[in-house]
Amino acid sequence: MRTYAPAATEVVLDRLLEEPSLARGVVHHEVIEARPAITAPFPAWLDPRIVRGLEGRGITSLYSHQAEAIEAVHAGEDVVVVTPTASGKTLCYTLPVLQALAEDPSARALFLFPTKALGQDQVAEFSELARASELQVAAATYDGDTPAPIRSAIRGAGQVVVTNPDMLHSAILPHHTKWFQLFEQVRVIVIDELHTYRGVFGSHVANVLRRLLRLCRHYGSNPIIVCSSATIGNPAELAAQLTGRPARLIDRNGAPRGERHIVLVDPPILDVATGARLSALTHAQRWALPFLRAGRQTIVFGRARVAVEIILTGLRESLRESFGPRSRLRGYRGGYLPTERRAIERGLRDGEILGVVSTNALELGVDIGALDVAILAGYPGSVAGTWQQLGRAGRRLETSVGILVASASPVDQYVIHHPEFILAGTPEEARCDPDNLHVLLAHIRCATFEMPFEPGEVFGPAPADDLLAFLGESGHVREGDDGRWYWSSENFPASEVSLRAAAPENVVIIDTTPDRPRVIGEVDLFAAQVLVHEQAIYLHESTQYHVDKLDWHERKAYVRKVDVDYYTYANRAVTLKPLDVFDSAPATGGSRVHGEVMVASLVTLFKKLKFGTDENVGWGPVELPELELQTTAYWLTYEAVIRTDRGVGVSAGSAHAPISALASPAPRRLASGAADGLEEPAAAWRRDDLDVALLGAGRAIQAVAAVLLMVDPRDLGLVSQVRSPHSDAPTIYLYEAMPGGVGLSERLFARHDELVTGARDLITACGCETGCPACTGPRLDPAVNAKALALRLLAELSEPAMVGAGRGVAGSGRSAHAPGSALADRPRQRLARDPADARPESEAAPA
Repeated sequence: MRTYAPAATEVVLDRLLEEPSLARGVVHHEVIEARPAITAPFPAWLDPRIVRGLEGRGITSLYSHQAEAIEAVHAGEDVVVVTPTASGKTLCYTLPVLQALAEDPSARALFLFPTKALGQDQVAEFSELARASELQVAAATYDGDTPAPIRSAIRGAGQVVVTNPDMLHSAILPHHTKWFQLFEQVRVIVIDELHTYRGVFGSHVANVLRRLLRLCRHYGSNPIIVCSSATIGNPAELAAQLTGRPARLIDRNGAPRGERHIVLVDPPILDVATGARLSALTHAQRWALPFLRAGRQTIVFGRARVAVEIILTGLRESLRESFGPRSRLRGYRGGYLPTERRAIERGLRDGEILGVVSTNALELGVDIGALDVAILAGYPGSVAGTWQQLGRAGRRLETSVGILVASASPVDQYVIHHPEFILAGTPEEARCDPDNLHVLLAHIRCATFEMPFEPGEVFGPAPADDLLAFLGESGHVREGDDGRWYWSSENFPASEVSLRAAAPENVVIIDTTPDRPRVIGEVDLFAAQVLVHEQAIYLHESTQYHVDKLDWHERKAYVRKVDVDYYTYANRAVTLKPLDVFDSAPATGGSRVHGEVMVASLVTLFKKLKFGTDENVGWGPVELPELELQTTAYWLTYEAVIRTDRGVGVSAGSAHAPISALASPAPRRLASGAADGLEEPAAAWRRDDLDVALLGAGRAIQAVAAVLLMVDPRDLGLVSQVRSPHSDAPTIYLYEAMPGGVGLSERLFARHDELVTGARDLITACGCETGCPACTGPRLDPAVNAKALALRLLAELSEPAMVGAGRGVAGSGRSAHAPGSALADRPRQRLARDPADARPESEAAPA
């Protein structure tokens, strides 16, 4: 029997770094030095009762950023506070609200959080501080779980109303006459986790805030807005986009921090020829187990729900076999019931739970106490998200460890071999488009329902008269004799507008194993097609359930407990159809286009994969309706001649051509007479070769696009067509994976040349022989030289001056696998400051 003795975090890490099988995968080890607190005294104007309440909780002074924030709010300024996780951002808005209530009990405050969990968490914390300050404050959560009798009490007497944008949109603003006390007396509006309001969701929330402030003006109030955010590249700009008002940026962090170790790990290659690597999920488990056995509180982040359950299952099995603390390890993700998630959060705070495996659901600021280790199984998709997850460890002054284990994807491989991208890179900018016409029209309808529009009244970028006249043509609004615009439809407009990109409906999962069936979770419609289709193995807290029936129309999945050695993975087939062209331009070897597309996805079959080895042990069909997404895309077309034979030969650039054949530039694209046989036949493509080349080049372009725009790779979908029905030519599409798009495709269109050159450099720099997951993607046919084909295509799409330039991805000047890079060669480096504290130069405060 093995026994496990508690050990310090740094001791466990040193042991792991001495283990040869793990140490050889360490690409970089950074040590970020501890930093003392920068403090400031309580301001003289702060109510003595609040000061005593803070001192009673052990707070005898403020951090410098807290003092700066509350002074600005006291002076009537809007602020946006941007500091790392666990730096005390909460006090930046709770103290001004408590002060307002201490001065005037009739004052009101509105707190907006993106999730219910955050809202409930903050109500408890705010109420505790109010009680410690001996202030009678009525603070309550108003969300979908609030019972009807309590809702009426909150409307009448709630001094601090904590809600989310969805409830504000559908339950508060349309019924503002019942909330007149809130709107008349609101002094402070708090918008927490500002960085989450991006993309389509952010565009909707910006318009909800326009409606909110419009009603505040009607009732005679002019509240101060306090925003808080994780580190992003453009916090002040995002706050201005969302609120329509300038805000003072406060980003000089005064909170203390213990020593932090950042370890970047690349799992070992299993097959040099194919580039296959050990799974990031399996490797993350190997790094996590010693910390758990040593009693160190650990969080492991997986990028998807299935990944979370696979990691959780593996860790529990390993701990069961070695008599470790198996029962103190839990999972956490969307789909768990709210009561289950609250119990897990409470267990982490109390120390009862030793380890948790989570999706990015715990990336936000839910209070889960002090953790020692954060392990990321795969790059989260953004620099900001990486630091949010790494920041979950080190919430005390003790030593903490953050470990990023890369997957085999091109973006992960680029990031892991360019440590400066994470450690010194500027966090991504969060963007939204509040003036998107579809979104704007939807909220003008909602605003008209709430209150008539005056002639010439501005909503958004300009007076709303023209848009109201457009809506009047469909009968939703009408112009009265007084020139005002009134709502004239029987429909309730807010109920028809979903703020989230995902489908508003969920599928409820019902366990039929016990005598009385019980609900064990829920998933949204898009996830349901791949997670709870019939015959799927649904994993919940590492327990396996077989899906016996999916009632799609009733939105119910019926499952029963089973014990099998496999899980299921569903394939989603994607088709794309262009709807409109916004812009187009000639490009080397073809053309580049920006436009609107319709993307249809259909789950067609599922595989049964064994735990641990991912061996395919069976498959089955899936019969579910097709889902559609209307969005924007960037695409490039290639002018090529396709030979009629489909076989694979050995001509230059063919699937079996040696890499040396690419030493000289590939034949240039054919003129229009090529189809008549006027050009050399070697320049023509075989159809199967071109199919492989388009997919390999497309995957590389997709990886480079994610790095160039600093976005999550999952925000961009890829479709390649040998003969596009739209252009009748070979085409690579990159579409935005959210309804309507948020401007990514327009930026890709403008940076076409960088994309093509970066993709070519990425593949060239890869150390594989014939293509691998780190450059051209998983190989479907081991006999095909996907690398040679993709490079031939990209050479023909590149400017002649760029061919062979070797600039590296996005002009980095360092290859994706360069073992001799300065950063990769040093085993350990110390930083005086935390990169999560980094401020973009463009927003630096004046000296």
